[in-house]
This record gives sequence, C-alpha cells and structure tokens, in this order.
Amino acid sequence: MRLAKYLAHAGVASRRAAEQLIAQGRVTVGGEVVDDPARDVGDDSGVAVDGEPIRGPEPRVVYALHKPAGVVSTARDTHGRPTVTELVPGGRRLYPVGRLDADTTGLILLTNDGELAHRLTHPRFEVEKTYRARVGGPPLTERALRALRAGVQLDDGRTAPARVRRLDAHTLDITIHEGRKHQVRRMCETVGHPVRRLARVRFGPLELGDLPAGRARRLTAAELRALADVARAK
Repeated sequence: MRLAKYLAHAGVASRRAAEQLIAQGRVTVGGEVVDDPARDVGDDSGVAVDGEPIRGPEPRVVYALHKPAGVVSTARDTHGRPTVTELVPGGRRLYPVGRLDADTTGLILLTNDGELAHRLTHPRFEVEKTYRARVGGPPLTERALRALRAGVQLDDGRTAPARVRRLDAHTLDITIHEGRKHQVRRMCETVGHPVRRLARVRFGPLELGDLPAGRARRLTAAELRALADVARAK
C-alpha cells in the first residue's frame, strides 16, 4: 500500500494531510525519513510519525459533532483554543472532515477513515453542505437569491450554482458543494448581506437535527452507508 494511503487508513490524518506530513520529513520507514508518498509499505515496514510507531488500521468510526462557536476545527491548536477533537468521547485519534470557521457553528464530522474524509471533501465528489445564514442589510430580495443561485464572482473565481431557500427576511439556507475558504460569508457579502450568524445544518445525507451544541454521537451503520454512497465519483 502507498505510504500516504497507509497513514490515512491507520487514522493518522486524511490522505492530503498525510502527504503534507511526509513532505515535512515527519514520517520514517524502517528508521529512515521518507519523502515519497507513493512508497510501498505494509504493517511490517516500521512506519512511524514523529517517532511514534504506526500499527496499522484502526476500526473505522465517524462521529457527528455540533460544533459551538469559539471551537476550532483542528486536531490541535497552537494558541490553546478548544478543538473539535476534545469534544468527542472515547480517546480515539480522530481528525475533522473539512473545517468550519471558529465563529461558525453546526455539523462537523470527525473520523479516523482518511479515505472517506478525502472523498467527502474533494471537489470532484461534489458532496453538498447546507448552511443556515442570518444576514444583515435590507430584507432579502428575490434578486439577491437569484444571484446566489446562479453563482457570484469572488476574488478567487465564480462560484458554482447554489440552492438557496429564503426562510425569513434575514435568514436563508444555502447549499453548496464547493469548499472555498469563508465561501458562504463571501457569497452573502457580495450580494449585500453580511453574515451575522452561520451554522452548517447538513453534510451530505446527514442533518444536524436536535444534537445539542458541544455534543457528539457516533454514526449508525445506515448513516455510514449513506455517506459512502455520496462519496462516490460523479
């Protein structure tokens, strides 16, 4: 198995993050630093990250977490802020599937399945996410909604068409399948409605529902199958 994929299957990091670990010289095989993510390895190859031996794949798990505001979507934070991994019980080594801004709340997934995380976040698989935005400015108009649905021009290019539903004069649900930084906030700002509060309420087939803020739950077998179904190439 290729080294980056081996690390992902072992629950160390997503495949892309594993490639970064390798590029940073933090991965050794048989005691020697390896910089090739395609290096073939197995359970008897002596793979280690930062000197810690990696002992093969763990049982695959995925958790849904209702992320509160002020919590960062990383496994560790150099500034000492609380992280999403600290809110999941069980002591497993998990990492978040994508990110939410510190001020954004709502549904985030955490897993030790690097291949699934890669598929759920890579643009090629077009996994949809729905956000509920409370916006400022004048009441939402059909013109603004049409612009969001058609795609708006941002400084890093035009966004793909979105599904948008107006809930009240200052609240909307917006569904996208891209993952640009601060994308929903920038889209709303572009049409004259700065975001005041933002929450992710759906990720692929999973809904936030009534999961309390700060709480996590392990996904059921049926939910895992539904996730696998949407994480297939289009």
